[in-house]
Amino acid sequence: MPVTPTTVQDPTWMARVREMVARAAEIAAEMNKPEVATNGARMTRLAREHGALVKIADLYREYRTATDQLQESQQIIADGSDPEFKQLAEAELPTLTARRERVLGAMQERLVTGDEASIRSIILEIRAGTGGDEAALFAGDLLNMYTSYATRKGFKVEPLSVSHSDLGGIKEAIINITGDEVYLHYRFEGGGHRVQRVPKTEAQGRIHTSAATVAVLVEPEEIQADIDWDKDVLEHVSRAGGPGGQNVNKVSSAIKLEHIPTGITVSMRDEKSQHKNRAKARRVLLSRVYDHFQTQQRQKIASERKSMVGTGDRSDRIRTYNFPQNRVTDHRINKDVYDLEHILMGEFDEFLAELHERDLKLRLESL
Repeated sequence: MPVTPTTVQDPTWMARVREMVARAAEIAAEMNKPEVATNGARMTRLAREHGALVKIADLYREYRTATDQLQESQQIIADGSDPEFKQLAEAELPTLTARRERVLGAMQERLVTGDEASIRSIILEIRAGTGGDEAALFAGDLLNMYTSYATRKGFKVEPLSVSHSDLGGIKEAIINITGDEVYLHYRFEGGGHRVQRVPKTEAQGRIHTSAATVAVLVEPEEIQADIDWDKDVLEHVSRAGGPGGQNVNKVSSAIKLEHIPTGITVSMRDEKSQHKNRAKARRVLLSRVYDHFQTQQRQKIASERKSMVGTGDRSDRIRTYNFPQNRVTDHRINKDVYDLEHILMGEFDEFLAELHERDLKLRLESL
C-alpha cells in the first residue's frame, strides 16, 4: 500500500517574507528607471532598502529550493515503485531536512533583526555612576572591555570624547564603533553595570559596590531631506497681492508649498516670476524639512539614552561584576560566568549568545 507523502508546510510568518521578497523586486525595477537613476538621493535610499531586503530574498530562494527537493524526495519514498530511487531518497532525506531547517532558522533571524543588522555605526557612551573614584575606575574597565571586544571583531573604534578622573579612571567616555552588523554585537550592553570589589584606596579591605552606565545609540547616517516633489508636496498658485505694479496682481505668480508628510508649509510671493518664487520656496521647504528630521532624530536619541541608562545608582543594573567571587552575572538571563578576567578583556560572547537567543524567541512569538 503506497505511503502518502507528508506535506511540507510553510510557517505563518512566511507571508511577511514573501511581501519583503516582492518589495525587493519592486525596488530593483524602480532603480532601473532612467528618472530614478539620475536622482542621486533617491537611488541612495532605494539601494539601502534593497540591500537590506535582498539578503532575506536570497534566503527565501534557497528555502524554496530546499523545500521543493524535500517534497520531491518524500514523493519518491511514498510512491515506492522504484526501490533504488526510494533508497536514494531515504538516504537524502535527513540532509535535505537539516538544510531546510537551517535556512528556515536563518530566515527567521533575518526577518526579526534585518533592520538592526544593517546598522554599521554606533555611539557608545560610558559614564561613572554612584561610587566616586571607584566608579570612574570601573567605567575605565568597561571602556577597555568594549574596545577590546571591538578589536577582536575587527571593528573600528574612534574616541569622540573622554573625560579622565584623578586616579586614572574615566568620568565619561563617548566612542564611535563602526563595522558590519556592529549594532547586533553591542545592542544588549546598554543599561546599568555594577561592580563589587575592594577599591585600591580601601585600607580595611572592605568590598565596595559602585556603578556605571552604558548607552548604545545608533549613529544616524547623514539625514537627507529627500523630497518627492510630485508625491509629497502640494503646490498652490495664486495672484500675489501688495506692491509691485500691475503685473504682480494680474499674473498667478505666488507659490505656497505644503509638505504632506510633515505638514510644513512655505509661501513665496516676492518675485514677479512664478518660476523664481517656486525655486525659492523649494529651497526654504527643503531646509525646514531637513531641520524637522534632524530635530526628531535628536529627540529620539535623547529618549533612547534616558530609557537605557536608568538612574546610574547601585541598585539599577543589568550586569554585576563581582571580583571576590570571580563572577559576572547577567540579571536579564540569570546567568553566571566565573571568568571575570577574560570577560573584562572583551570575551563576553557567552552572554551575548544567550541574550540574542532570548531576544529572537520573544520576537518570533510576536510575529
